[in-house]
Amino acid sequence: MLSVTPIPAFNDNYIWLLRQDTSDKVAVVDPGDAAPVIEVLEREGLTLASILITHHHPDHTGGLPKLIERYHPRVIGPDNPSINGIDERLGDGDECLVMGRRFEVMAVPGHTLDHIAFFAAGVPPLLFCGDTLFSGGCGRLFEGTAEQMHTSLSRLAALPGDTLVFAAHEYTLANLRFAKAADTDNTLLDAYQRDCQRSRELDRPTLPSNMARELQVNPFLRTDQRGVQRAASSQGDTDTPLATFTTLRAWKDAF
Repeated sequence: MLSVTPIPAFNDNYIWLLRQDTSDKVAVVDPGDAAPVIEVLEREGLTLASILITHHHPDHTGGLPKLIERYHPRVIGPDNPSINGIDERLGDGDECLVMGRRFEVMAVPGHTLDHIAFFAAGVPPLLFCGDTLFSGGCGRLFEGTAEQMHTSLSRLAALPGDTLVFAAHEYTLANLRFAKAADTDNTLLDAYQRDCQRSRELDRPTLPSNMARELQVNPFLRTDQRGVQRAASSQGDTDTPLATFTTLRAWKDAF
């Protein structure tokens, strides 16, 4: 069995730890800080075999130098020469085998131009999407265009509904506050917000989500819905799903 557990980092990052119950070798995703990873590995007697990187931002790569020096893991990430230490630079459609699961690499530009996601089919399907898709939201457009991000999110939305969505930040409650403004007719938001609030009060992560749920509650995946278009029309153009997405993203930036 492959288990995925969060290692909290900084204020709201999750470094995801992948572990098989028959081995002491593990993998981590987006280690922005080495210290919490080292603490878990040393406490539990684990060996870091692989690291997956989704994009170049320091809160996703900052721990690489210390982890590479200490454990010499195999590092897999985007084809971006600014990220030092990557052994396998992968792009859209490439595959890699990590912890016994075969992951497909998906190019998902928008938040950054080099952003990739890792998807593993199986039971259950797993998606490590970095800062592209959050529960109830999506990443800011630091380098890419709204069209690129809309296309990237559309690709992720087409994954199986039971796909577990391992985003890199605990942004869910803030995202849902915006979702309730951007999707006022959505009767599912209140219950999901209460569930997530309860999880946070118990110091539990709201993640992973799953793709079926995101299609129900995430306004950035619902830009073809009349309720979202109507709510966003007070902020800008909503003539097409892309125009609605562009308006939503600008609205969220200032929300």
